Amino acid sequence: MSPAPRFTYARAKTLTQALELLAEPGRKSRLLAGGTDLLIRLRQHEPDFDRVIDISRLPELKTIERAGDVVRLGSGVTYAEIIKSELLQELTPFLVTAARWVGGPQIRNQGTIGGNIVNAAGGADMLAPLVCLDATLHLASLRGQRTLALTEFILHPNQTRIQPDEALTELTFPAPPAGVRTTFTKLGRRKASYISRISLAVMGRADAAGRIDFIRFAPSAVAPRVQRYASVEAMLLGQPPSPELFARAGEEAARVMLTLAGKRWSSDYKIPALQTITRRALSSLFETRE
Repeated sequence: MSPAPRFTYARAKTLTQALELLAEPGRKSRLLAGGTDLLIRLRQHEPDFDRVIDISRLPELKTIERAGDVVRLGSGVTYAEIIKSELLQELTPFLVTAARWVGGPQIRNQGTIGGNIVNAAGGADMLAPLVCLDATLHLASLRGQRTLALTEFILHPNQTRIQPDEALTELTFPAPPAGVRTTFTKLGRRKASYISRISLAVMGRADAAGRIDFIRFAPSAVAPRVQRYASVEAMLLGQPPSPELFARAGEEAARVMLTLAGKRWSSDYKIPALQTITRRALSSLFETRE
């Protein structure tokens, strides 16, 4: 006799049906979009659910559009679709770069931005650009809908505020102001497909007088949660770009990282690494020589 299956499978034909299945009493279900994180987890752990609900073919989760000053991304949009989007290439090139550096072609074709957010891995590549963009998450259940800032949604690595009967349906963010440039940098153990040991997303602009009048700075994989470093931004805002300024910004970023994460075994690597990628990212963004 073959062993009983560890879980069952259901394919939702509509978002409403997926939410109905999630709310079904006596069942513990898990949504399946790309499945790239889920399959890895199942190789290492017994499932903590008894059913997967496939939402990978729901067209309402595939939106990439601009509505006025707001950009909308469906949670089912894949990394490959982000890379191909002319809208995102124009407005948020660092989000496209982050997507391009996720895994290999198979992962990029299957994995979704919603899965990257909901799984909230410590080295999730999309989080830093989305935090810079002040992304808002839209969650739905049969009880209704709610919104949360991305920075409020993630509590710790692999832990979020999503409820068992909820699905992340889309994320929205304001279109960046005119003239704002972006950059994303990622470091890992090797040059091929790799998990981030540290990454950094930055948005910035200088005014007609040559002073920084817009800046957002968000490292990732360095602290329990991805967040903007307000003190680094305050140090840069209103200042003319210079190598000395960017070196001080790197030192401040390392200080904030240690305050948030504490001294750890990886600190001896991450302190100079964060200082260096801060300096290089800002120099590239504002086109100054190091």
